[in-house]
Amino acid sequence: MFQLPFPVQDANASSGDKPLGNLPEWNLDDLYTGEDAPELKRDLDWLEEACATFAHDFENNLAGLDAEGLLDCILRQEKINQIAGRIMSYAGLRYYQQTTDGGRAKFMSDVQEKITNFTTPLVFFTLELNRLDDDHLSKLMHQNADLARYEPVFDRIRAMKPYQLSDQMEKFLHDLGVVGDAWERMFDETIAGLEFNVQGDDLTIEGTLNLLTDPDRETRQAAAEELADVFGKNIKTFARVHNTQVKEKEIMDRWRGMPTAQTGRHLSNHVEPEVVEALRTAVVNAYPKLSHRYYELKRKWLGLDRMQVWDRNAPLPLEDPKPVSWEAAEKTVMDAYNAFDPRMGEIAAPFFTKGWIDAPVKPGKAPGAFAHPTVTDVHPYVMLNYLGKPRDVMTLAHELGHGVHQVLAADQGEMLSSTPLTLAETASVFGEMLTFRKMLDGAKTNAQRKVLLAGKVEDMINTVVRQIAFYDFECKLHAARRGGELTPEDIGELWMSVQGESLGPAFDFMDGYQHFWAYIPHFVHSPFYVYAYAFGDGLVNALYSVYEEGAEGFEDKYFDMLRAGGSKHHKELLAPFGLDASDPAFWDKGLAMISGFIDELEAMED
Repeated sequence: MFQLPFPVQDANASSGDKPLGNLPEWNLDDLYTGEDAPELKRDLDWLEEACATFAHDFENNLAGLDAEGLLDCILRQEKINQIAGRIMSYAGLRYYQQTTDGGRAKFMSDVQEKITNFTTPLVFFTLELNRLDDDHLSKLMHQNADLARYEPVFDRIRAMKPYQLSDQMEKFLHDLGVVGDAWERMFDETIAGLEFNVQGDDLTIEGTLNLLTDPDRETRQAAAEELADVFGKNIKTFARVHNTQVKEKEIMDRWRGMPTAQTGRHLSNHVEPEVVEALRTAVVNAYPKLSHRYYELKRKWLGLDRMQVWDRNAPLPLEDPKPVSWEAAEKTVMDAYNAFDPRMGEIAAPFFTKGWIDAPVKPGKAPGAFAHPTVTDVHPYVMLNYLGKPRDVMTLAHELGHGVHQVLAADQGEMLSSTPLTLAETASVFGEMLTFRKMLDGAKTNAQRKVLLAGKVEDMINTVVRQIAFYDFECKLHAARRGGELTPEDIGELWMSVQGESLGPAFDFMDGYQHFWAYIPHFVHSPFYVYAYAFGDGLVNALYSVYEEGAEGFEDKYFDMLRAGGSKHHKELLAPFGLDASDPAFWDKGLAMISGFIDELEAMED
């Protein structure tokens, strides 16, 4: 099943309808020039024929192939993935530019169905590959170095071997995938179509979430209450989507014999469950010294007796409300990237000049931000909803980091370029850290330094604490759904059970906040994705500490790590830096960096 990119909802929406400069928009011509482009028809026709021929040539024959024959099989499969990925990237990116456009939605759905039909005969490939004897496959790879290059691909495919169903069942599930996609589209279109009215202004969800960072507390409250009201009016739809998607996953997992709801994600991330559990435990145990401590500080800065949920991302009283122009944002990020290594700036530059970024907020556009790698013979595209807040600058640095990573990994080819989610956040979070440090070094006063430090701490809390709370919510949601249908109230109770624990005693929770699970797209599009953010942040904090210590050759090692894409396990990638994510103490190092920033903020109070 070829997956679409999905909008990753930023934990902090951004601001204002003030002049921001000339915001770039996508030019998708490098994929296709339109729905009726002859190249698109050519590729669809090629794909249909290539899939049929592949099945004819290789089905029931994998066990008899020699090393060269298996390599030919792999290369043909890779080419099919590339063409199918190119088509779906084009359809998906056009759709996310305007999810409420019926024509774009139909085009994407029609193309998805065609590709699903074309590729159904290919399901045999992984099934037969997993039936090969380990010694036989090892012998073939030993005979051919080009084939041996794909060993990480074989390892990931064969990790699913214990959970594989019959050939007929696997083909059935492959065909059925378009039904699950329809629920995801329903979620996207419902979210994009929501209308909010705050203090007389009609807004999209992005504009309304943005108001939660407004300097005026009454505006923040009005926005939060409007979000709660609109989510509440649509909560039955969101509950139906979540119930269906979670039940579908439970059925799949039960038939496959997966021991937990999280197993599939861990396998696809190529990460051991105990490593994720060590991360989760370290973060939950650190709640008191991270989020609880920081929000108590913020409560005092805001002059409040109690914090409300609409104060969580409020700007500090010292913060400059002037929006950051697009030109200034570009310069800030590019200066930081170039200061680290001119090679990074060189890779990032075309994103700004060649239509690889779609920045403005537009009616019907998907909320949030993402970087989509498309395919290895084109280039990535970055989507933002840029409204001029300092956090938007950080989001630009984050998504551009993904883009740089995807460009560097493309040389690995279609099957080896894709980085597991646990490592996919490395370059993005590192790009944020470079930008933050550059801005911090440029701070001219203690007040500016305090605002920057507080903003970074909030981002890190949103990346680590909030995402682990999301992960705990998902774990509870999937466990509870196994006992039967969940009402909106049931889901709301699960949501609230993690919010108080993670945010801490400084907060009160408004009536209606129990509905705020409804708009998070990860829960629908990619279950258990969220821990990758915390994994990435902890990893980068440890990585950045090695960089700060002046480790010799760090830049070259860093580029080598990004170029590796999905060709190496996290242990191999981190070893050159003297780091090991399977060591429980590893996560404490990353969390200590956040705690250290809060220490500095507390010292400024003295």
